[in-house]
Amino acid sequence: MRSKKLTALLMTTALCATALFGCGDSSNDPTTKGGNTGDATTPDPANEEKITATIKVAAPSEDQQDANNWLKTQCEKFNEEHPNWDLTFEYLVIGEDQAGGTISQDPAAAPDVYMYASDQIKTLVDANAIMPIVGDLAQYVKDTNSEQIVKNVTYNGNLYGVPYTANCWYMYYDKSVYSEDDVKNLNTMLEKGKVALPISTAWYTECFFLAAGCTVGDDDNPGINFSGDAGVKAANYMIDLGANPNFTDASGVSGLGDQFDAMFSGSWDLANAREALGDNLGIASKPQITFEDGTTGQLSGFASAKAIGINPNCQNQQVAVALAKFLSGEEAQKARYDARGVIPCNTALLEDEAIKNDEAFIAQNEAYNQDMIQPAYLGDTGYWDEAANFGKAVLPGAEDAVTHDNVAEKVETFNKTLADKYAQSLGN
Repeated sequence: MRSKKLTALLMTTALCATALFGCGDSSNDPTTKGGNTGDATTPDPANEEKITATIKVAAPSEDQQDANNWLKTQCEKFNEEHPNWDLTFEYLVIGEDQAGGTISQDPAAAPDVYMYASDQIKTLVDANAIMPIVGDLAQYVKDTNSEQIVKNVTYNGNLYGVPYTANCWYMYYDKSVYSEDDVKNLNTMLEKGKVALPISTAWYTECFFLAAGCTVGDDDNPGINFSGDAGVKAANYMIDLGANPNFTDASGVSGLGDQFDAMFSGSWDLANAREALGDNLGIASKPQITFEDGTTGQLSGFASAKAIGINPNCQNQQVAVALAKFLSGEEAQKARYDARGVIPCNTALLEDEAIKNDEAFIAQNEAYNQDMIQPAYLGDTGYWDEAANFGKAVLPGAEDAVTHDNVAEKVETFNKTLADKYAQSLGN
């Protein structure tokens, strides 16, 4: 019986950026940015040609914990399903939120298969670090995911990656402190308990501007308008929020049930939230907020997806394409949900009784539908740095602070900076 080796190389993200030895193939000459194309048309495994290869697979550290190593387990199953392939797996640690920046530094030396958040597609395509999905695999993606999820992994008319979960944030709260009615409005929550929300993190900053009526265009209609009365209204709310003694600018769920009664995160923190609050854990979508003038607005944000990307520089593309489909398949998504609580997006699993009745699934679904698809052009506006800086500036004690006295000027400067940077990216 042939030997199948499984080698784990657990690296930090920094190491991945400098010490990856991928399976580049000098014969690959992609005719378009984004590389060769991924197609899951494969023969019966028993009839596959014999292949001996080392495949490098990157995933978040949470998928590679010794006690519950989802990635290794799934790769071993994949190995067993392909008796003619003698595969050695090398496992690399790269978070989905860091894949674009890490892999684009040296795509030829990067992992063959990796997991990424779909807001990074443009970065990966521009670096020729991700393969377009075509043929049977493209049809599989469309057949097993909602239209919204498919849009999340579509860029310039091409599909990139095989999705495995939606990517958005919602609320974890202590049911011994808040009722279901309480968590419908953030102002009410602040009157009854302590709330943490990372307003200095750019992925959350926009929620206040969108609640006030500001606009962010999609990729077909690019443009951000955070100016005028609506922008001032949003910023004034953020200033008051930062000054509220029951509010803290903090991310994740660390301190939930101890320092804080409610926090905002996503399905990646579900296991930690359940450990923190046990039976007192409540899960809900984003609340509304009440502005100083008495009007209300719904917090909403940028929704994306997380997907398995395939490196076009990989030498063994047949294996990489098959593995990407396997790791994002129905069984693998279910196993990931069981292990970590990551809510699947495969439409067949959404009918699973345990999943569809899960509070986290219901909250994520509602939050995802509240949100807009995260536009790819945001990076060209400098949004991520500028929004984070603005979120920090509304907090007490900030340097060059945004205050009620200068809020109109600061909002206009913020908005103009985004517009100017986008114009510069277009060469205007």
